[in-house]
Amino acid sequence: MTRALTPDPLPPGDPVATSGLGVAQGAALTLGAVLGTGVISLPALAAHEAGPASLVAWLALVLLSVPLATTFAALGARHPDGGGVSTYARRAFGARVATVIGWCFYVSIALGAPAAAGFAGAYVADSLGGGRQTQLITSGLLIVAVAVMNWFGIRVSGRVQLVIAGTLAVLLLVATLVSLPHAQAANLTPFAPHGWAAIGTAAALLIWAFAGWEVVTSLSSEYRDPARDIGRATVVALTVMGVMYLGVAVATVTVLGEGASKAPLSDLLALGFGEPARGVTTVVAVLLTLGAMNAYFAGSARLGAALGRDGSLPAWFARCGSAGQVPRRSLLVVTGGALATLLGVALTGVALERTMLLVTGAFAIVYVVGTAAALRLLPRGTWAHRGAVVAFVSSLALLGLTARYLVPQLLVAVVAIVWLARARASAPAATDAA
Repeated sequence: MTRALTPDPLPPGDPVATSGLGVAQGAALTLGAVLGTGVISLPALAAHEAGPASLVAWLALVLLSVPLATTFAALGARHPDGGGVSTYARRAFGARVATVIGWCFYVSIALGAPAAAGFAGAYVADSLGGGRQTQLITSGLLIVAVAVMNWFGIRVSGRVQLVIAGTLAVLLLVATLVSLPHAQAANLTPFAPHGWAAIGTAAALLIWAFAGWEVVTSLSSEYRDPARDIGRATVVALTVMGVMYLGVAVATVTVLGEGASKAPLSDLLALGFGEPARGVTTVVAVLLTLGAMNAYFAGSARLGAALGRDGSLPAWFARCGSAGQVPRRSLLVVTGGALATLLGVALTGVALERTMLLVTGAFAIVYVVGTAAALRLLPRGTWAHRGAVVAFVSSLALLGLTARYLVPQLLVAVVAIVWLARARASAPAATDAA
């Protein structure tokens, strides 16, 4: 029924060793997954909740990202495989847990992609007009664009991602630097106008700006040298993410103060270059969305192929799922699911952002299971294992914050377990008939 998992190290002569992801492309994909569109609005929302003390929440989450990111990097370096967290769960806890966590994550991408695309669609609609219709059309075009990028393989999508990441880094850095001359120390007082407890509220808002470390584990087998390059790519992504997030957050508080709008990045650009610069925010929103969706589509396509290989999905999904190949069947399923979700939203009139509630709990479950697997798989007494302990505790806290959104994942888990049981039951009959 299931095949043995791929050996941990890639042999020197493997084609991926010469044509796979390098540090730069890997860092760009990782950064794209983590650096979400929330950077455009979250700094102002957090400042509204906690005032200047929101900077403490930003710094705390940047620091907490270190053990989380390094835990998944250590797992990917030791066990490079397209199954990502599902593979780690299979090694640590068996096929049932692996199937459940794989299904939850795989389904969540198809359900959540329209919401992610809709964020950029809203900015395009504000710029061009057309309201909801423009937002929906833009969302559909973004989904198709990301699918096309991944259709031609990880090298093509990785190169595009490198361009996107570089452009974003420049735009966000410029927005921060041109606005800092307008900073005022008075905007830092009172530092905690709503009390110190408000820092926790701000952190709950910001936590989704730091999700994404889990998806790049499904790309681990695509690296030329996973043992060496995954860690390096993670360090680069962590550093750039920390500088970007903290830079925009500090500028929002010290420059805009209480007058920050829901789009502080737009306000910062306008201060530096004048009102016409506000249109650049739309470009940033589209690039952020493309970057995040590209990483998630790339990872989920490989996850689906790995699940098919290991018997957690029909074997049909496994076609072209080896390292260096393009799992187009799995990619088509993810793309079709995302477009179907978008069509459902269009027909029902539901706000695009509402579909995000269907997948919120999935990311928390993936983090908990992934870090729990790390506690079993990483060598005890090492810094990687110590980091996994911190990451696991942090993931449990995240799960507590998202507990009310777990119903969709519970339904997916039930279906996954039933399917696995029926597949196992039919396997002996198929063997006898053969």
